[in-house]
Amino acid sequence: MSASPLPSATPSTFGDPVTWSSDERARQFSTWLATIGPSHGLQAESLRLASADASFRRYFRVQTCEAGTDGGTGVTRIIMDAPPDLENCQPFVQVARLMEAAGLKVPQILEWDEAQGFMLLTDLGHETMIQALDPASPANCLPLYRQALDALVAWQQASRPGVLPSYDAALMQRELALFPEWYLARHRGVAVEGRVRETLDRMFALIVERCLAWPAVYVHRDFMPRNLMVPVAGDTDPRLGVLDFQDAVHGPITYDIASLMRDAFLSWEEDMVLDVTVRYWQQARGAGLPVGDDFGEFYRGVEWMGLQRHLKVAGIFARLTLRDGKPRYLADTPRFIAYIRATCARYIELKPLLRLIDEVEGIQAPTGFALLCSSLN
Repeated sequence: MSASPLPSATPSTFGDPVTWSSDERARQFSTWLATIGPSHGLQAESLRLASADASFRRYFRVQTCEAGTDGGTGVTRIIMDAPPDLENCQPFVQVARLMEAAGLKVPQILEWDEAQGFMLLTDLGHETMIQALDPASPANCLPLYRQALDALVAWQQASRPGVLPSYDAALMQRELALFPEWYLARHRGVAVEGRVRETLDRMFALIVERCLAWPAVYVHRDFMPRNLMVPVAGDTDPRLGVLDFQDAVHGPITYDIASLMRDAFLSWEEDMVLDVTVRYWQQARGAGLPVGDDFGEFYRGVEWMGLQRHLKVAGIFARLTLRDGKPRYLADTPRFIAYIRATCARYIELKPLLRLIDEVEGIQAPTGFALLCSSLN
């Protein structure tokens, strides 16, 4: 059994000096940093880019004057740069507080300039869970996955309706619409009309119906190894840190375990997926979470939920490349197409979607969809 991570799991810009899109933004940041820096012991000259995600947010790492517990370089902090005209930080703040109250390890918010979109956070370290995993040794990876399950179950146990946005049918359909718009039409040049449109509408309605049949809990919405942080040396808190949670919703309990084990950047063979998923199901049942008494039924629910996510993400990755100029994401779409095909092949109700995907990907001869390709120029 093996797994195959993609290099894009680690941002290539790590450690680069910070640059700005405009002199005005640079001036705002310099003024803010000079204001809050002394009280936190920030060493402005050490500022470096830590990561940039799929949104318009960026994260910087900065040294402090505080000595590290491992006797090495000083304690570091993370600065979030989230231009307020492009990013709303309110959900990040809300979910961080909810997760901390639930017993999860998340960055603490030390400073927040809401008007300008700057935030000072504690640093959960340099090493993500995906970097710590050894794809050649699945058994040795189980302790990290068990820690991830501990965090997931604790998060779901804290669930209350009416606190986070509802992951309802309308939202799921909007997400699914990204696949025909960005992956099929704009990336593959397929005319989404006629039988293609009819097939997608029918399949999407079925997928949403199956997904929403499961009870709702708090959903991280991107609970995967790249967003989980391994404790640094000398850290007295052994828990995995949790990041990138600002899009959390109240939705199907099948979602986060699907994203953990059918990852955007890491694929395991099915025996590993089953092993961790059944461990989650047993732990969740023991905690009183609504995962049902039949693991087979639950696993089918996870597969259908994963299918919705994979169709959405394929569309998002195409959009990131074609609209936002971030081509490294599109390199990961073959993984999602493989996930989509594997699930569709398992369920007879999804065979029309499988035939459509296979024709688009050139895996089989045309079957009557009469796909029309338009120029991408």
